[in-house]
Amino acid sequence: MNIYLILFLLATFLPVVGLYKLFEKANIEGWKALVPVYNYYLWLKLIEKPNWWIVFCCIPFLNLIVLLLMRAELANHFGKREFSQHFMMWLFPFIYMPLIGFDANVKHTGYPQKERLRKTQSREWYDAIVFAIIAATIIRTFIIEAFTIPTSSMEKTLLVGDFLFVSKLSYGPKIPQTPLSVPFFHNSWWLGKSYTDAVQLPYYRLPGMSNVKNNDIVVFNFPEGDTVALSASNQSYYDLCRRYGRDNVWQHPESFGDVVYRPVDKMDNYIKRCVAIAGDVLEIKDRTLLINNKPAYLADDAQFAYNLGLSANFRRNKLLELEITDTNNISARGYSIAFPLSAKKAEQLKTMPNVKAIVPQLDSANTNYDGVFPHSPLYKWNRDNFGPLTIPAKGATVNLTAETLPLYQRIIDVYEHNDLQLMNGKIIINGAQATTYTFKQDYYWMMGDNRHNSLDSRYWGFVPEDHVVGKGVFIWLSLDKYAPLLKKIRWNRFLTFISPNGISAPYYLYFFIGIALYYGYNFYRKKKKGTK
Repeated sequence: MNIYLILFLLATFLPVVGLYKLFEKANIEGWKALVPVYNYYLWLKLIEKPNWWIVFCCIPFLNLIVLLLMRAELANHFGKREFSQHFMMWLFPFIYMPLIGFDANVKHTGYPQKERLRKTQSREWYDAIVFAIIAATIIRTFIIEAFTIPTSSMEKTLLVGDFLFVSKLSYGPKIPQTPLSVPFFHNSWWLGKSYTDAVQLPYYRLPGMSNVKNNDIVVFNFPEGDTVALSASNQSYYDLCRRYGRDNVWQHPESFGDVVYRPVDKMDNYIKRCVAIAGDVLEIKDRTLLINNKPAYLADDAQFAYNLGLSANFRRNKLLELEITDTNNISARGYSIAFPLSAKKAEQLKTMPNVKAIVPQLDSANTNYDGVFPHSPLYKWNRDNFGPLTIPAKGATVNLTAETLPLYQRIIDVYEHNDLQLMNGKIIINGAQATTYTFKQDYYWMMGDNRHNSLDSRYWGFVPEDHVVGKGVFIWLSLDKYAPLLKKIRWNRFLTFISPNGISAPYYLYFFIGIALYYGYNFYRKKKKGTK
């Protein structure tokens, strides 16, 4: 069984088991703890809080504060009124609630008024808010963090509007390198920069459950995000300099904005598929990705660009029937250049009437494209024909020549913090001439599944190990921003786990919910029958 599913089930159902026993101690039928929403209504009634607080439980962030207050009040009503006991109730409810629920010595005592007067209502809220901020910061830094998909680079595996949880435990959580920052803001907020780099810690990663593997869906800090032109922050600063010249970027803030530097942990977060790990040999031939001379895994819904021609009387709702929603770039005459399609959808379209042409786009071999890594005329590579290229591994040594230097210059100079200079045709590293270099960390190659609409490693190169943030594991909500209000939620993606080929429904979760409801109902029926 998926380890994340096990953790999810433990965190979800063990507190309910504890609440079941605590309800029984308070003369409330335990089965009612199994009924969503109703159990919160009874919980509020038990701790003598207004019923309308249940509205707060539906408001993001505020629901976390209210839940912490409810847990503390529940502890108070069972004689657990010390801070250490509240701390356990707040941070480890899946352990502490069953513990006190099954403890025969714990009784329902209520919360006497003289005890309540020792701590004012405002103080309770203040404590809950402070602890909520601390707890949420710890959770999102070391355990799991919520992200959203803003662009189509991973479609159709991940969709724009997917809200997902990213596991920090998978590859090991990183110790924050800039620990002094505003909670819940990554690198900026409405007052500007959300952190100070006055204090910076060295890179250190705690042990994880696994290493990055081929085909993992990985979140990482954008490698070229160390320098950013704020008015064009969605573009690589280095690509802007290549296209417009560094002086133009710096001297025209009205077009490009201020240029700022960001530490590794404050660079923008990207999500892609890891197609190659350290030591792999990568090559792309006519759009086909090869890893170690073998065709790499390609998701069923992976997309490439096609030139599309439709008759004027072609009905666009036919595209919607095929779940093709990217219709904005189709002209009034029915033509579209660089229309994204999976191979399956392209074949389906070919069989439809009024489809005049579907021509796959393909950059021919030995054609240099300036925007493609390593941005050197020595390498005639493009998005569809690339490599071969060996992904650097920790401890591996490469020869440094005028030909190989473009591949590894940024690694040596930026990612591994050396002073690299070219003097009279010689490569100087940290003041000494170098003809070889040994890598200090592993590197990865990331690509989007929307292969012709993805800013990925083909354009900016390797992803260092210290830039890896976590693994995408779970979609908890998906919203279609183009759909009508009542159809915005993509229910088929609701509460689904991320797999290499897209999403997989949490059938185990539905199974356990069904079992819990079945036994809860039978217990209620037997108990009700026994009282007659």
